[in-house]
Amino acid sequence: MVKVHTTEELIDILAAEHEACLRGERLNLSANPYIGNIAVDSLLKPDAMQRFSAYQDFKSAIHNYQQEHGVSGIIWRQLTLNGQTLHYPQVHERLIALDRDLEVLRQAKPQILEFWQRVTPGMDLYLSVNQGKDYEPITLADVSALIPRTDWANIWKWQNQTFLEVVLQLGWGQPHDANYRRGSLSSGSEYIHGVPAGCQPIG
Repeated sequence: MVKVHTTEELIDILAAEHEACLRGERLNLSANPYIGNIAVDSLLKPDAMQRFSAYQDFKSAIHNYQQEHGVSGIIWRQLTLNGQTLHYPQVHERLIALDRDLEVLRQAKPQILEFWQRVTPGMDLYLSVNQGKDYEPITLADVSALIPRTDWANIWKWQNQTFLEVVLQLGWGQPHDANYRRGSLSSGSEYIHGVPAGCQPIG
């Protein structure tokens, strides 16, 4: 019987391949960054494009492997804030979600939202806009209006000794694609940043 790699093994394989591509050990020689403009082309580095393309090709092959062999993209995270701990599913950034993974994410959404509401009272809320370059103030009512339009939720924090930022991601579609786009019909995300009153988001 052919051994099927686990989620953790696929993550390790992708990490090792990524490092190999960064070291220039993997190249897609057919990848051509040049656009025909001499001024622009002189600034481009073909080996960088070839390394990036080689990794993207390998990652796509891993995603196909996931689908063919039914290997989940979910890992389980733990987040502790204000003495409260949440255990929740998250699709690893280098993997895709199977259909059953998306159902797990949907089922976890209410628990994540309840935790977020418990740990952010009194915080100022901001909506990430302009591809994360800017932030607009947002109210709890605005967040409540976004929730029904999304399929799943993710949460994390930025914290040091003097600052805490809690980020709530409300997404739909494939998480792997949703991380990089906003407002798409198939996959996308809205990011809500909670920060101490009077502060601005940093992450």
